[in-house]
Amino acid sequence: MENIVISLGGSLIIPNGGINTKFLKRFNLFIRSQITARQRRFFIVCGGGATARHYQQAARDVIGQIESEDVDWLGIHATRLNAHLLRTIFRDIAYFRLKKHYDQLDVVDKPVMIASGWKPGCSTDFDAVLLAEEYQASLVINLSNIPMVYDKDPKEFKDAKPFSRLSWIDFRRMVGDTWSPGMNVPFDPVAAKKAQELGLKVVILKGDDLENVEKFLEGKEFVGTLIE
Repeated sequence: MENIVISLGGSLIIPNGGINTKFLKRFNLFIRSQITARQRRFFIVCGGGATARHYQQAARDVIGQIESEDVDWLGIHATRLNAHLLRTIFRDIAYFRLKKHYDQLDVVDKPVMIASGWKPGCSTDFDAVLLAEEYQASLVINLSNIPMVYDKDPKEFKDAKPFSRLSWIDFRRMVGDTWSPGMNVPFDPVAAKKAQELGLKVVILKGDDLENVEKFLEGKEFVGTLIE
C-alpha cells in the first residue's frame, strides 16, 4: 500500500458552529473510496479546532494570562478528543490504538491510523511529519480552511499573492522558525524545518473540497500549494 499522511485541520472537524458532521460524512466516504480503489493507507492526524480555542479562552477568562505550555496541553487534549471521534468513524478499518506518542513504533496492519497531538512545542503538523518519517511516506497532505499559501492574509489584504509552488527555503522565510500555541500559519514552522530536513513534500489544500484533493492524488490539475 502507498502510505499517505494527512494533517487534518481541526477547523474542518469542529468549526465554531459545532461538529461538522456534513464534512465528516463526506471525508469518511472519500477515504474509504481511496483505500478500495487505489490501495492507499492513510495516517490521519487531527487538529484541535474550536474545542481547543474554547478551552484556552475559558482559562484566560478565569485567570487572565496562562502559560504557553498549558495553552499547548489544552490544544493537545482537544486533538485527542477529535481523533477519538475519527477513530470511531473508521473503527472497522482503523488500527486499534489511537496514536498519541511518537517515540514508539506501531506495526500498522490496517488501512487507517488515527493520530492526535503529542507534546507541547509544536502543532499536529509536526506530528504528521514524524509519521511520514516513521512510515516512509514522501508526502504530507495538509487539509485546512484555506485553499493556498499566500504572502499575507487574504482575508485582510485583497492584494494577497497566492503561490502554487514554493521551496522550503521560501516558505520558511515567510513563517519563521518559532512555534507559538495557536499561531495562524499554513504549516507549523517547526514542522516545516523537519520536513525540509527529511526532503518531504507538503501540499496545502482546502479540506472541504475533496474533489480537488482527489485531483491532486490522481496527478491532475488542482488548486493548492506544493512545498518541496
